[in-house]
Amino acid sequence: MTAGESSGSVVRRILLGSQLRRLREARGITREAAGYSIRASESKISRLELGRVSFKARDVEDLLTLYGVADEAERTALLSLVKEANVAGWWHSYSDVLPGWFQTYIGLEGAASLIRGYEAQFVHGLLQTEAYAHAVVRHGMKGAAAEDIDRRVALRLERQKLLVAERAPDIHIVLDEAALRRVQGGRDVMRGQLEHLIEVAQLPHLTLQIMPFSHGWHSGESGTFTVLTFPESDLSDVVFLEQLTSALYLDKREDVAQYERAMAQLQEECPSPEESIDLLRRVLTEFA
Repeated sequence: MTAGESSGSVVRRILLGSQLRRLREARGITREAAGYSIRASESKISRLELGRVSFKARDVEDLLTLYGVADEAERTALLSLVKEANVAGWWHSYSDVLPGWFQTYIGLEGAASLIRGYEAQFVHGLLQTEAYAHAVVRHGMKGAAAEDIDRRVALRLERQKLLVAERAPDIHIVLDEAALRRVQGGRDVMRGQLEHLIEVAQLPHLTLQIMPFSHGWHSGESGTFTVLTFPESDLSDVVFLEQLTSALYLDKREDVAQYERAMAQLQEECPSPEESIDLLRRVLTEFA
């Protein structure tokens, strides 16, 4: 199975969940009543509608009946999503070191056609060198076994195959200058990381900008965030906000719109990609 196929399963799960939510709301049925119909809790219905858990064909059939979906073609189309939505992603083999709340993000990242992000403290995960990633993971997993740290780094490097995939997404990353100057792993590691950023910035589908200290206050004051856009017209953009022990996935139009405005403003406020590369080269000389 390709990474695109397994990532697509996450999208199918979210699409199916959102359609079930629309059908339930159109009939005026509460989550509690829907849960009762499939011998589950209200919270289980919430997780299904958000695409956070796998689906059982029997549960979907019962919900469609409850929601008054009698058209055989419509039922067949929705039920066909169940099998596709339950395909395990390539990252499943890393589940021993991968938080459950981050698995959804990896699937969405792999399925996105456009990835926009602002990073305040670290180099974005898709742009990290192995040495830099190892330093960051080791710091974040204090006391973890060396094998677990190595596996988490391997997972991060696997994600980076998106950069050279046949259907690579368009990627636009804004890094705060703090991410370049906050030393991770020592001067040699930082030198290699800066050289890598200058190199990958040449990729045709990657736009990299640096928000310099000299700009002062800017539109990223709320902190790090990522906006994911998908080729499927039925799937809204998703904002990913990582926290210490969990994450938020925002898909309400008004929430997403605010982050998209913030990203657009950051892109305008930053030096151009060419000027940003010049800034990277200047910072690199400080690690010579």
